[in-house]
Amino acid sequence: MDFLSVNPPQDFEIVDPGYLGYLCLQWQPPLFLDKFEECTVEYELKYRNIDSEDWKTIITKNLHYNDGFDLNKGVEAKIHTLLPPHCTNGSEVQSLWSEATYWKSPQGSQETKIQEMDCVYYNWQYLLCSWKPGLGVHFHTSYQLFYWYDGLDHATQCPDYIKVDGQNIGCRFPHLEASDYKDFYICVNGSSDSHPIRPSYFIFQLQNIVKPLPPDYLSLTVKNSEEVNLKWSMPQGPIPAKCFIYEIEFTEDDTTWVTTTVENEIRIARISNESQQLCFLVRSKVNIYCSDDGIWSEWSDEQCWKDDIWKETLVFFLTPFAFVSLFVLLVTCLLLYKQKAVLKMIFQRKKEVFSHQDTFC
Repeated sequence: MDFLSVNPPQDFEIVDPGYLGYLCLQWQPPLFLDKFEECTVEYELKYRNIDSEDWKTIITKNLHYNDGFDLNKGVEAKIHTLLPPHCTNGSEVQSLWSEATYWKSPQGSQETKIQEMDCVYYNWQYLLCSWKPGLGVHFHTSYQLFYWYDGLDHATQCPDYIKVDGQNIGCRFPHLEASDYKDFYICVNGSSDSHPIRPSYFIFQLQNIVKPLPPDYLSLTVKNSEEVNLKWSMPQGPIPAKCFIYEIEFTEDDTTWVTTTVENEIRIARISNESQQLCFLVRSKVNIYCSDDGIWSEWSDEQCWKDDIWKETLVFFLTPFAFVSLFVLLVTCLLLYKQKAVLKMIFQRKKEVFSHQDTFC
């Protein structure tokens, strides 16, 4: 039986369409494929960033495949042809590997790249990114930010830069239509009269960098001597209620502990029914059902309950005193009323005597 073999794909290459890291791996069918006309040819594609330990593997019948890469590093890929067993007397036939690499042409030293890039998607509505200039760069260095995600025709420059002393150190993004749950690509490059600036590339998904608003309208209700009910309103904005997780910091006198819940209400057992002060605050984050990660909101304002013992003591002593005072007042009014009636009777008798004397005269 003749030994079956198949050639590797032709013209394998990695193409950069200008989408800041979203690359196209493409190839042509192998030579002499016509003798396998009854077979459905497949291709096994492996690719990775060069410093990565793990290959990503794809089996496809197509002649291209797209994915995102970190362009701060090189890219390598390899592909070979697969013939299924039903075409080859029960054994799978593989070609040799065809390999390709891709590097962005390096420019500028590593120190000229921006530092401490930080992007936050505030309340799932407004994206803001900020950075610090590279080390040793001239203060006249001009940085530009470009971004792209699937749905945009081309990479777009930041329309609203944040500036300090005339230098771009951040970007306020416009409304990003249909950008969730997609890779979001950013490149920050620069120009300087003194030396070239090395670009920096970033990839993330917006739902994983959301920072919600803090909850508000907190309420703390002491149900009884053993239990406290904590409640708050869901943060305002477009984030669905099912997407929140809350962290509660609860303080009873000098004891503080932290717990989490996906509801906007929780009951907590008191340590002691003689505690003098109960306080809590809460913050929110997008939970694992709506994102892979997230950023905690700021803490809410603190809500407290105080057990005013001095008022209870005062009431304890004042209540009997009030009853005694009321009794004394009633007795005094009764005595005054009786005294008034006696005086009225005496006055009436004197009037009658004087009237009798006048008649006698």
